[in-house]
Amino acid sequence: MTDRGAQTATRGQGGGEPLPDPPVQTSADAVAGALEAGTRAVRLRPARPYARRRESQTWLAVITGAILLVLVGMGRRLGYGAVDYLQLLVDGLQIGAVYALVALGFVVVYRVTGVINFTQGAFVMLGPMLTVSLLGGSPAVPALHLLLAAVGAVLITGVVGMGVYRLTLHPARMASPLTRIIITVGVYISIQGMGLIVWGPRPYALPAFTTLQMADRLVTVGGIAVQAQTFWIWGTAAFTLALLALFFERTVVGKAMRACAVNRVAAQLMGIRVDRMATLAFGLAAVLGAVGGIVLSPATRPTYDMGLELGLKGFVAAIMGGLVSFPGAVVGALVLGVLESLWAGITLSGFKDIFAFVMLIIFLLVRPQGFLAGKGEVGH
Repeated sequence: MTDRGAQTATRGQGGGEPLPDPPVQTSADAVAGALEAGTRAVRLRPARPYARRRESQTWLAVITGAILLVLVGMGRRLGYGAVDYLQLLVDGLQIGAVYALVALGFVVVYRVTGVINFTQGAFVMLGPMLTVSLLGGSPAVPALHLLLAAVGAVLITGVVGMGVYRLTLHPARMASPLTRIIITVGVYISIQGMGLIVWGPRPYALPAFTTLQMADRLVTVGGIAVQAQTFWIWGTAAFTLALLALFFERTVVGKAMRACAVNRVAAQLMGIRVDRMATLAFGLAAVLGAVGGIVLSPATRPTYDMGLELGLKGFVAAIMGGLVSFPGAVVGALVLGVLESLWAGITLSGFKDIFAFVMLIIFLLVRPQGFLAGKGEVGH
């Protein structure tokens, strides 16, 4: 054996200088390979029996249908007609669209990092409150000023989201999932406390997007009254969902985040910086939360603690969708919004929050995988 061959053999057996590591780089080919490897690993895992899945889906449909029939029956006894039900349906779809944006933030973070991010509620609050501050509290502003303030608030919130991960969760990346969840709760409480110091307890107001005034335009169709801001909410939610789909399907960064969602180990072996993708996931979740809070605020009165309710409702919607499925989160949010609106309209509005958590318990007991189990990518 030549000296060169002996040197090579010695390196291969662990003696002498170790062989250099291959260069780590993120490219379209590496991302595609990670997606293929992760998907193959998921397919090789034993699937849950089909009959068992069908049985749980049937029970879930029966329970949801029974709740809907009970609510409709109670409304009929109170004299509710078709117009009343349609009004409640429109109101439910309005708030359900906002829940969908918040729920998507939960799904993005959980798929990439495996962390349930309860800081999402703080991002929902920061969006409108920063917009109010950038506008200077003016009750009537030009459209361009409102747009620039909203974009600035979304970008600032996105930076805050990335900072939350780098400063709090990244140092604890080796901790248990429970520890990381508790960290997100603590961060939310801290941001809410800082919001109280900066903005105080009083409610603020954002001008309606249509009139650029505090008073919004009311559209009446067939006896159903719809605020013009509702159309902005639906349009913004649909546009954001379309951009999100294009981001994950057409960009290298989006495909890298999908690869981390499918199989984080395989993605890391293919050269994807998983930690960097986690940082981007928190930034994207913060942007989604901020957009949801901003578009809803003209129809409500934003306050420093508005993120608590919206964040928890978004979490319930994400659970209803299985916590890993984007379509499931949207479906869960819309169903939650409609059922919650029916419940509040037929019973007392104060019971609305109770209903959301009753749905959470039902889903955790009957169908913890959510509406569309098996159709999303599961991170491991």
